[in-house]
Amino acid sequence: MSEVTSQLTTEDQKQLSQLLGKVKLHLLYKASVHGFDGKSFHDKCDGQGPTFTVGYNTSGYIFGGYTSEDFVTYGNKNDNNAFLFRLTSDELGGKPLKFAVETDTVAVFNSLEHGPNFGDSLVFLVNGKKIKYKPGQSYNFQKNNLFGGNVQLLECEVYRVEEIKTAWRNINWSSHSELSLIKSHKPSLSSVSQARILLIGPIGGGKSSFINSVNSVFRGHVTNRVLIRSGGTNTKMYSTYSLREGKDDATLPLILCDTMGISEGTESGIHSDDIISIIKGHVPKRYQFNTASPIQTDAKDYIKSATIGQRIHCVVYAIDASKSTLLSPEMEKKMCVIRSQIDDLEIPQIVLLTKVDEACPLVREDVKNVYLSKLIEKKVREVEKQLSLPALCIFPVKNYCSDLELADNTNVLLLSAVVRMLQSANDYLENLDEDLPGSIPLARESYEIGSPRV
Repeated sequence: MSEVTSQLTTEDQKQLSQLLGKVKLHLLYKASVHGFDGKSFHDKCDGQGPTFTVGYNTSGYIFGGYTSEDFVTYGNKNDNNAFLFRLTSDELGGKPLKFAVETDTVAVFNSLEHGPNFGDSLVFLVNGKKIKYKPGQSYNFQKNNLFGGNVQLLECEVYRVEEIKTAWRNINWSSHSELSLIKSHKPSLSSVSQARILLIGPIGGGKSSFINSVNSVFRGHVTNRVLIRSGGTNTKMYSTYSLREGKDDATLPLILCDTMGISEGTESGIHSDDIISIIKGHVPKRYQFNTASPIQTDAKDYIKSATIGQRIHCVVYAIDASKSTLLSPEMEKKMCVIRSQIDDLEIPQIVLLTKVDEACPLVREDVKNVYLSKLIEKKVREVEKQLSLPALCIFPVKNYCSDLELADNTNVLLLSAVVRMLQSANDYLENLDEDLPGSIPLARESYEIGSPRV
């Protein structure tokens, strides 16, 4: 059998790219190699997704059709994206001619009796090396414009069309650089040894799982340091977690703080006053949240004069990306009020979009597709609009929930988010450094504990 090579020149491929944009073409079938008959065509091309069929006739015309639907052995396909085309010479401007399918007509007929059949308007491999045509069936064209009226084929090729996707965010898919940045990080204030990162968000958003997942990356195996039960059980206690790379290694320069989740109603979920008190450093570790009443100044172990190191330096929202509606109207309103209060404290805020593998099949197939996924990009834009936070502060991640082994690409997403948290915390600490020794944002604002619940 002859070597299967494309007959398209570089210029031909440039013209085809004008019809569909930036794509890769993979040669599936070449009639002179595989056979000028319907069965040979279907053996090579059925079920291959979007395709270009390219015919070459004895008059030198290069023409054919495109369909975004699979070829199958039998059955008709509607495809409003389908079209016929002809490549032109430099004398004719070097631009392809395009003849679109009539809307809601049959774009492709399938049968073993022939090759690619575009709505019976243009049929390849009829009785071997011939085409059949009938303008007006599903496509309107003049035969001289499409193929010069010459029905004798020299060659017929079918190419699978692969869209070249452009990442909507660039990322270095190496965890080593992120690990190095985190381990070498030093808070910009000498009085602060570790950046304090507070995780908040709707119940079941994945904040506790994120803490476990980041801990897992540094420990080298999947951990369950934060106890998580099925069914979206809400955290009851304020907990802080220092991390180590290994069992006996030095503590890393961050503390992840876990809280009760936010609920739509007032009967459950953390009180917004408690969030502000945590940020100010008033809430002691292991404090048990009271959904009916926020912490009071006379509470046991209440921290009245918190140091800068005891305060929160960055707030992170964890939101479940797998939900069809990221935030209900009630939750959006409540979180925007909380976000506004945090804005007043001049604390940087970041969003984690969790469960991206459950939200998008493309990401489930390979986490590395997360920044190629239009669906995930759309969800980033959605939460950007809902919370009025810029897209550069929104990070899609996959937590270790059911996995038993670590995966490099999952680690990269987690660590990239942590790097951004540390950078944001440093921005905040640098602003404090400029304010010292005078007043600082947490001291100059006033907020009444026990104000109306939102």
